[in-house]
Amino acid sequence: MSQEQPRRHQQQQPIKYGDIFNVSGDLASKAIPPVDADMMQTAETMVFGETQKGGPAAMMQSAASRNERSGFVGHGDVTDAARDQGVAVKETDVPGIRVITEKVAGQVIGQFVEPTPFIGAAIVEQNAITIGQALEATAHTAGDKPVDESDAAAIQAAEVRATGSNVVIPGGLAASAQSAAAFNAGVSKDEDKIKLKDILIDAAMRLPADKVVTKQDAEGVMSAELRNKARVAAHPGGVAESMAEAARMNENVRHQ
Repeated sequence: MSQEQPRRHQQQQPIKYGDIFNVSGDLASKAIPPVDADMMQTAETMVFGETQKGGPAAMMQSAASRNERSGFVGHGDVTDAARDQGVAVKETDVPGIRVITEKVAGQVIGQFVEPTPFIGAAIVEQNAITIGQALEATAHTAGDKPVDESDAAAIQAAEVRATGSNVVIPGGLAASAQSAAAFNAGVSKDEDKIKLKDILIDAAMRLPADKVVTKQDAEGVMSAELRNKARVAAHPGGVAESMAEAARMNENVRHQ
């Protein structure tokens, strides 16, 4: 009996929209079902050409799969909100940037901001590593690590330094990392958690601006990661270490 009990209903409550997205009203209390996730995946593919790693569709797919495995929803279930009001992924071009907004039942669940070619893009020193590239490197060096609060803090610090803005971009890297950390906190098995590679694999493309990594950038990100860790050590190959290594390599490039 003691061996069977942990297997039974490890997930005590369904994962609802309000658990992973900043939504309100009736939608926030709805369990995320498979058909809603499929609708968002289709909408994302029509705009991006593929499902965005760590984006709203991927998070909805993960939540819907867990809800279905735990018996809270059926494979063909859809919320009234998504069925009646729909899901949408729309892009808007403004000078210098392209804004892509994702909605369920009229409520924003994600927003991507991308620079348009040659306008408003950061000028990057040749052969030097940018913050976006350092974050992408983390997807390879520590990609299977489940995202936690320390990772989210480090990613936010990196995004702030890349963009020069303290505002968390809706649907951006920091927002996705924060949502992933909150989601993972309620998940018991690592295999069901959102990993760093899911958030950072295309980090350079998702940043609205980028810059070459400096020693000061690396120190700021390291400080953010360590402030949110139980033990005072950066994760091997994680966000802070990748930034530190990029800063060291950039220093070597400058002195060549």
